[in-house]
Amino acid sequence: MAWFFSDVVSVPLHEITGEDALHISRSLRMKVGEPLSICDENHMQFDCVIDSVKNSEVTVHVLDYYPCRNEPPAFVTLYQSLTKGDKMEFIIQKAVELGISEIVPVLTARCVSRPDEKSMKKKLERWNKIARQAAMQSRRAFVPTVKPVISLEDAARQAGSSAIVCYELGGLPLGQLLENRSEKISLFIGSEGGFEQSEIEIIKNNGGSAATLGNRILRAETAPIAAISVIMYLTGGLGSTNDISRSDNGTEIKGGNWNAFSENI
Repeated sequence: MAWFFSDVVSVPLHEITGEDALHISRSLRMKVGEPLSICDENHMQFDCVIDSVKNSEVTVHVLDYYPCRNEPPAFVTLYQSLTKGDKMEFIIQKAVELGISEIVPVLTARCVSRPDEKSMKKKLERWNKIARQAAMQSRRAFVPTVKPVISLEDAARQAGSSAIVCYELGGLPLGQLLENRSEKISLFIGSEGGFEQSEIEIIKNNGGSAATLGNRILRAETAPIAAISVIMYLTGGLGSTNDISRSDNGTEIKGGNWNAFSENI
């Protein structure tokens, strides 16, 4: 079923305009009577059928609405060091599909990519468009925001004790770090060159913890996908049996029936 977003949805008839309307009429070639869903800014899901289709305007009839149940229990922020080429686009797309709540690009010591202000503005627009497309494809309740780039120092202060930094020189298993957490999770991933030891210390000095993803060295675009997948599994975001739940603002995670092997993940 096609999936869209709107700040407000009118009941019983709602009009879709702009790029979404063009996508419905020209790209998807949807017809009158076909179903689609819309999520509003309050994470309410509206199940609809198309009432009329024009090139720049689509009218839908709302059949039912209820809280969207597609969000994972944990509110996870990805602090991703800038990567080369189009790797950031891939990371953002897959992170949103897996259930990340927000993405913060971070400029770290070993980042090769260092775009100027004008280039960064264009990249940010592109990244947020990719995040929206990924949220539509994966049927998220909202579109995770890709925020402006910040320094490692600012990121560490912002994340505080919620920070978990994946470090190739070792740390605790993710399962062990997540077991007793009662706040949101902030995941730090390095660029192609990883983190410097001094940066790990900055994160730790702000209350964060170092984690390991095993003995193998993962590429910069592989590490966030692997780490997010593990976090989502351990916190119930991939259909596991954990009873962890999240408040709407992402600040509360409760309980959890941890699998015995999670200590080694």
